[in-house]
Amino acid sequence: MRASPWLPVLLILALAAYLLPDAKLPFGQPSFQVGPAPQAQPPALPNQLSAQTREVFTASRPATVRVESLNPDTRNAGLGTGFFISQDGLVLTAYHVVSGGRLFQISTLSGKTYPATVTAFDAQADVALLQVTRAPDGGFPFLPLAPRAPRVGEAVLAIGNSGGDYLQPRQGTLLGLNAQAGRADFPQGTLEMNAPLSPGDSGGPILDPTGQVIGVVSYISLDGSGQTRRSYAVPVEEGSDLITALRAGEKRDVPVVGLILDPVHSGRVGGAVVSGIARSSPAEKAGLRGSTFDRDGTLTGLGDVITSVNGQRTGDADQVITAIRRARVGDTITLGFTRDGQPRTTQITLVPRASVPDLQQ
Repeated sequence: MRASPWLPVLLILALAAYLLPDAKLPFGQPSFQVGPAPQAQPPALPNQLSAQTREVFTASRPATVRVESLNPDTRNAGLGTGFFISQDGLVLTAYHVVSGGRLFQISTLSGKTYPATVTAFDAQADVALLQVTRAPDGGFPFLPLAPRAPRVGEAVLAIGNSGGDYLQPRQGTLLGLNAQAGRADFPQGTLEMNAPLSPGDSGGPILDPTGQVIGVVSYISLDGSGQTRRSYAVPVEEGSDLITALRAGEKRDVPVVGLILDPVHSGRVGGAVVSGIARSSPAEKAGLRGSTFDRDGTLTGLGDVITSVNGQRTGDADQVITAIRRARVGDTITLGFTRDGQPRTTQITLVPRASVPDLQQ
């Protein structure tokens, strides 16, 4: 994980490139398991839940699942949350929960596990859809997506797997709509809540008082002591363009050029400093250069400084990412940059992030 001036404030939940509590799977380990086995008999419900909230939790919990991912090449495994949105086994979760994996397993409240595949995703919105490959007779219980936009001030309930818990409730209040993340590489336009979420809850449902899903848990904001200050969810509304595209099987990756930007020096030297270049990326083919380091990892020289994207001035790393993400995979953009104080330009065709291995860490 690259150092960032925002990390004390904003940390995304459960993503391998951010806070996903990865577990190295020992060599020779035959089991696909990243955490304690689910309990078939759930623990007693928390006494602090109101009668109405307890009713919603009890009704919604069987449709909520634990999502496990595994990358056999790196032997890294991860854990998140998801929930069924159809009887035949469609599971909605956060994209960052599954983006680093190749094998996926869904665990239900009953203690049963099912293999699954990723059928659709929107990386920029941080949502993904999985399909259980062997649904049981009778199908699965599922949660309805709200047909309306949520309302500020209403109570919200999350169900998740953080802190070693298994499908436990976290309640709070919806504080705002269309919240901006403060980082270009986090989803924008999210729901802001004060529910005390933590790594492992990512991808879980945010329920309104009627038990309808209004959001998918995405990232959190921490205070100076590391406690959850605010939590954020991607809004999901039945019939929305996002949900329609997912149900249609669309896979929307974010466009990249293969730049690894330096958040520490970016903005101090007239633009975004390139710390490194991803191998086999368009940036490498275009001859862009990253910073240089000695054997001890000490910085010895700054790399190219990106000053504009398609003629638009970019003063720091966030502005570069924002400008690039306005384009689409396959578009050709013009990067303006300086090298040794001399201005230059280059044209680069954008590729999906998933096609650049160095960016999958």
